[in-house]
Amino acid sequence: MTDQQINLFDYDRQSLRALFEEMGERAFRADQIIKWLHGRGVTDIDQMTDLSKSLRSKLKEISVIKLPEVVQSQHSLDGTRKWLLKLEDGNCIETVFIPTKTHGTVCVSSQVGCALNCSFCSTGKQGYNRNLSTGEIIAQLWFAHHSLKEETGLDHPVTNVVMMGMGEPLLNMDNVLPAMNLMLDDFAFNLSKYRVTLSTSGVLPKMRELAEKSDVSLAVSLHAPNDELRNILVPINKKYPISQLMDVCRAYFKDEPKRSITFEYVMLDGVNDKPEHARQLIEILQGIPSKINLIPFNPFPHAPYKRSTEVSISKFQRQLMKAGFNTIVRRTRGEDIDAACGQLAGQVKDRTQRSAKWKAKHNVVIPIVKETETSNV
Repeated sequence: MTDQQINLFDYDRQSLRALFEEMGERAFRADQIIKWLHGRGVTDIDQMTDLSKSLRSKLKEISVIKLPEVVQSQHSLDGTRKWLLKLEDGNCIETVFIPTKTHGTVCVSSQVGCALNCSFCSTGKQGYNRNLSTGEIIAQLWFAHHSLKEETGLDHPVTNVVMMGMGEPLLNMDNVLPAMNLMLDDFAFNLSKYRVTLSTSGVLPKMRELAEKSDVSLAVSLHAPNDELRNILVPINKKYPISQLMDVCRAYFKDEPKRSITFEYVMLDGVNDKPEHARQLIEILQGIPSKINLIPFNPFPHAPYKRSTEVSISKFQRQLMKAGFNTIVRRTRGEDIDAACGQLAGQVKDRTQRSAKWKAKHNVVIPIVKETETSNV
């Protein structure tokens, strides 16, 4: 225990049980806290009525319940929602809710900015500041779930979570894992392991660790079928090339043969959408239970790429399906509010200075951003 107040949002059930035992309290008190905090959305300790007054008093002394501040909420014409959340240090992150007839998916960020600098992604051009805490990660789902529940009257407005927002989740493993534990926890959000998906660009040591520590679903941001092209589009490929990435993917669900890995492939006009690229993709994915998501490129100011034509995307899809791969074209959602895949930018105090360098190179004027605005250039 330390003299500094802890944030109860930073704890999953296992770590909170350990904390209560350290306090000399019975471990099941942690279960009650998880139910109140996440299951019911109660953030006032005094309202947690099945805790004794003495315990409530003790909790108020040693802990806080801290959430990011919502500074902007945007509605897309297609029903997509995007929230700009301001953190304590002044950075802002973005969280997206995508509704369909049968599902409600929340896209959750794991970092402030992103360090990987993928060339087709607006988020990467903002630079990188820091990892999000467990509390800052789970607060995104907490806010979406409880605010939408109040708005819609639905008990479960959020059915799926994808760790596909700002950042590379596996570079923040220590905080992402307990957040995902809460997503799956019966006493918290009670989501299925098949409905929580972590997306990675291919941080191989952390992929192996994830396979050992969590059974959530896996998506791999592939985007190119050969090293020469992927080195440009996804620079981490220089450290972990495709052959090594595919070896890890083949072994990933070896004990669960009915499960597959989702491979994400952004469609860039004339860059990675030719028939030879499809043939190469078919070759490297052999032996891996796969689902392929083709993602029409979502443009951002001064982006160096264009979206593949519908004809090119359709031909690419047919070529993959003919080879036996389950292939879908992901519908672009929330593009009018910059909430589509690759467009999340937030408001990042860039410690890498990448944002300023990129904007200077492309002659982009940097606007003054008020607290209630988001910068998307």
